Amino acid sequence: MGQNLNIILIDSEENTRNIIKSYLSELENIQISSECIFEYSDIDEGIKKSFETQNSILLIDISENTEKALESIRKLKDEKKDTLIAALSYKATTDVIIKAMRAGAKEFISKPVIKTDFKETITALIQEIDNKTVNESCKIISTFSNKGGIGKTSIAVNLAIELAQLSKEKVALVDLNLQLGDVATFLDLTPSFAMDYIANNIQNLDDNELLKTLTRYKNTSLYVIADPLNIDKSKEITSAQIEEILQSLKKSFSYIVIDIGTNIDSKTIKALDMSDLILLVATVNLPAIRSIQRCMEMFNKLGYTQDKIKLVLNRYMENEEIKTSDIEEVVKQKVYWKIPNNYLTMMSAINKGVPVNEINQESNIAQNYMDFASKVSDYLITQKLLKDYNKRENIRI
Repeated sequence: MGQNLNIILIDSEENTRNIIKSYLSELENIQISSECIFEYSDIDEGIKKSFETQNSILLIDISENTEKALESIRKLKDEKKDTLIAALSYKATTDVIIKAMRAGAKEFISKPVIKTDFKETITALIQEIDNKTVNESCKIISTFSNKGGIGKTSIAVNLAIELAQLSKEKVALVDLNLQLGDVATFLDLTPSFAMDYIANNIQNLDDNELLKTLTRYKNTSLYVIADPLNIDKSKEITSAQIEEILQSLKKSFSYIVIDIGTNIDSKTIKALDMSDLILLVATVNLPAIRSIQRCMEMFNKLGYTQDKIKLVLNRYMENEEIKTSDIEEVVKQKVYWKIPNNYLTMMSAINKGVPVNEINQESNIAQNYMDFASKVSDYLITQKLLKDYNKRENIRI
């Protein structure tokens, strides 16, 4: 640690607090002074200390007074985004874990606390503070189609802003349509730096400098990398640079949303390979369905699992001539989400350069995007939990 790390421990059980302090003293290559461990049995007192303390990790039990504990986590994350939080609970159900993560917890520790799991979790959090490792909890979501004009960019933009508002964490929105990108236009941004500058300088940019090259959307936690202003510059960007940029972004961001162009090249493949989730976007018509089939064939050749691919129908209307079940039967993929056709709200948002929730938050499409972000977030949290569980089980075996 470059500076003293403070641990704030909120748990009503004295025995659990003593066990955790013992585990903290046994961490390898990490020394945490007993003077930097603050323990509380009362939530309010512990949260107050959290607001007053810098460079800290909060360990908070949510087994009892769950709603109060979650609300305290939300308030802390809203005002002190640099505090890393791990929630503890005897109730280790998927529902409880997702609620904790949504509130702002970075990790979840089941009670009674198991030494190996605890040490692994705390070490990961400390390394994240030190920026020594890539943030493994960061998830990359790509919107993709090999067919233009179906609203792929709208989905990327609106999903990214909703994820930022839902998670209260930093979200990066990357325009990888390097020749004809529209992300900056959709948000009425005039970036000082674009993808070509970042690609050429990525090896010399530390985390703080990289963040400064991104364009922040208003007073939100959404940051944008726009496509190059000069089309010729886009040809010079390599897949290796794309990989390096995404790996660097993962250190500072909780989500990376990529709007991928329709061209299939090494840069596209690199972004798709690195994605945790690919939103395959289509509209309900025959050419689009044929396009989905070709995309699925390509994904199969690339070795992607079905869990990685989620089919999203845009501009969806009830009573379509082609039924959802027909599409699923043809492409052998379930429809993951449907975004309603609300032409007036969407076009107003595009023309004004704002997300749809700034046009009419009560509209069906704005509400749909809120629910969409929630579903995507919950799915990725669940996948992370499953991955962590399998990893720990393999270690024990």
